[in-house]
This record gives sequence, structure tokens and C-alpha cells, in this order.
Amino acid sequence: MKKLLLVSTITALTLTSVVTAPKANANDIAQSVCEYVAADDKKRMRSFLKTNKLKVRSIFSGIQCNGQNLLEFAVAKNSVKTGSMMIKKLSKKVVSANLNSLQAGSQPLVDAANARVSS
Repeated sequence: MKKLLLVSTITALTLTSVVTAPKANANDIAQSVCEYVAADDKKRMRSFLKTNKLKVRSIFSGIQCNGQNLLEFAVAKNSVKTGSMMIKKLSKKVVSANLNSLQAGSQPLVDAANARVSS
């Protein structure tokens, strides 16, 4: 009887600890994405998005870094790797809408944006 009670208690504790895993907060997600763009760390950004089951297309309109959207922020920080990755993942419509703000940035980002819009 004691063994049955002990086993059922351990099982119940194990199941409740799995269910109550903490979820990422929207502010934490935005801050992390902005940090990865500022550091031009494409590898960690991709890993973070995959871990949290997010896509650049779904978070682009909701995240602003220093009052700028993600592409403008990448231009301001000269983040070529992460900026190019976002340009590839975003729709042509979104990239063409942000093309004017990209013109002031580095040439590789401008080239990537022009290639995306024209393809």
C-alpha cells in the first residue's frame, strides 16, 4: 500500500512539473531579438526563434527596437547578417515597403532587399 501511494505521488509530482514550465514573455522575446540584431548574431537569433517556435514574418510587425522596426534597426546597427536573414524571410511586400529606409544603410543590405523585391 505504501509503495502504491509513493509511486502515485511521484508520478503526480512529475506530471505537474512538466505542465507548469514557464512560457516566454513578449517583452523578453522582443528584447532578445533586438539584442541579437544589434550584435549581428544570426546563429543565436535563428536558434532563439526556433526554440520559441516563432517566425520572422509573425513577429516583424510587433517588435520595435529603439522606436524602429527590425529592418531599420538592423540598418542603424549595421547588422548585415541578421538584416539579410530577415530580408530573405519577410514577404516581398514588406521588404518593398521598407526599401526607402534601407537605402541609407550598408550596401549588402540594399542589394539583398533589391534582389528580394525584384525576384
